Amino acid sequence: MKIALFGTNFSENFNKYIQHLINKLEAENIKIYVEQFFYNYLEDRLRFKNDVFTFTNNDDLKNKADVLFSIGGDGTLLNAVSYVRDSNIPILGINTGRLGFISSVAPDQIDKAVNDVLANNYNINRRTLLTLSSTNNLFKNKNFALNEVAVLKKDTSSMVKIDTFVDDEFLNTYWADGLIVSTPTGSTGYSLSCGGPIISPGTNNIIITPIAPHNLNVRPIIINDNSIIKLKVEDRDQLALVALDSCSRAFDSSEELTIKKANFRINLIEPQGNTFTSTIRSKLMWGSDKRNS
Repeated sequence: MKIALFGTNFSENFNKYIQHLINKLEAENIKIYVEQFFYNYLEDRLRFKNDVFTFTNNDDLKNKADVLFSIGGDGTLLNAVSYVRDSNIPILGINTGRLGFISSVAPDQIDKAVNDVLANNYNINRRTLLTLSSTNNLFKNKNFALNEVAVLKKDTSSMVKIDTFVDDEFLNTYWADGLIVSTPTGSTGYSLSCGGPIISPGTNNIIITPIAPHNLNVRPIIINDNSIIKLKVEDRDQLALVALDSCSRAFDSSEELTIKKANFRINLIEPQGNTFTSTIRSKLMWGSDKRNS
């Protein structure tokens, strides 16, 4: 088996867990690929006994790795998607960040999670992505998002006006700080913090959530993920921001944005016992009321 590692800086408290992960993979004779910048970070802190192969982009990884381990928080896993893309390489999220909804494997669960991966004892969650089309092709060949597409005001002192159409039918004009178009995966991210609902993966939905809307009767709406969303933005300074997950670009507000479901999905590994329901219950501390004791 060949396993790729991608990650970001982590606290020294996690060194022993990641070293244990490396030791275990080497003991199992796993061929290890490490993203180049992450390898540069690791080699000053941890030890590799065997040869390590590095990668820098999607082409380096495609048809080589069987699984990718994302080491960090949810943001790290979102960045890992750009290396996997449409290759169908499944991703296991090991959480060295904070909350970790999609990077749900805790450091003390690494041993069991790796054993499950090596034994093919896990489930695959196929997660929908969104793509963005625009006249100027703002994000080039990285025009996809696992969590959300967000349109935001560029000037912090004024609202934006966003005319929103679903399947060419006018839905609403949002006067707000911005608008979030989210997948079910992203429903536990930015959308949730703006009052959006939690949507279970695999429910084939898209959530449209306004950010600080000026009209109090405006609420998030859930639509079918086969829908095509078009946004026409009007901003006082003629510039606004559009973000695909953590990557953002400024754009001329006269430009029309088209958002739809991507033609590929990302495979997330769900170890035994780490279901979406158990993760939500744990991270949001549902059921922790003393009355349940």
